[in-house]
Amino acid sequence: MRNALAAEWLKIRTVRAPLGIVSAIGLMVVAGGALSWLIVQDYDTSPAAEQANFASADASVVITPVVQFLVAALGALVATSDPRLTALTAVPNRKRLLAAKTTLVATLSVVLGAATLALSTGTSRLIMGDRPPPIAPWDGLGDVLPWAGAAVLSILVTGLAGLGIGLAVRSTAVTIVVVGVLLWGLPAITPMLPDPWNVDASAVMVPYLVWEVAGVLTDPPLGPPAAVAVLAIYAVVTLGAGTVTLLRRDA
Repeated sequence: MRNALAAEWLKIRTVRAPLGIVSAIGLMVVAGGALSWLIVQDYDTSPAAEQANFASADASVVITPVVQFLVAALGALVATSDPRLTALTAVPNRKRLLAAKTTLVATLSVVLGAATLALSTGTSRLIMGDRPPPIAPWDGLGDVLPWAGAAVLSILVTGLAGLGIGLAVRSTAVTIVVVGVLLWGLPAITPMLPDPWNVDASAVMVPYLVWEVAGVLTDPPLGPPAAVAVLAIYAVVTLGAGTVTLLRRDA
């Protein structure tokens, strides 16, 4: 297992695409900080009556969906970088190969997610200073941890989903399209459904599940435990499909 994991890590760090994904995440953190600064500048120069209607200047809310997509793309690369499964020559045990890929993607997803949330929320906090709500959505670390934890969990799930879908279809492009539909396409459509289907369908979409897991919504369709369970289902179904394909299909 250790050698298989080392081999997967060597493959992912010696190609350019993962570096580009990490660089894109870094750019998103910088862009998020710039957005927070612009919102705060606008807030400071607005009349008091308008200040009460401002949205939060927390940049992590804006960049988390993009990071979810980028980490899913990273999972897809781990799955599809060896389309003919030549790695089976060195690691003939498919279950061990799958475990190595899953461990690598899960670790990278959590590390990238935690680093992104720490940097983006920390930067936003410095920019917001001691300004009151709604521009500053939380008072201290205890208030931001539920949201940050939920966001990191969602990033982990999308990373595993990218891996699972990639193993199932063995195509980076197709995987990225499917992930884009799950993260952005379906959530854009579900609010257009008639009542009460729109609420029920939206409640199980990944972008909304983050808020439900964090427990920061008033009277949400799903409570935190149920929302965590739905996120787990996303990971289990996609990774399960990839597992079945890897174990049953010829190399």
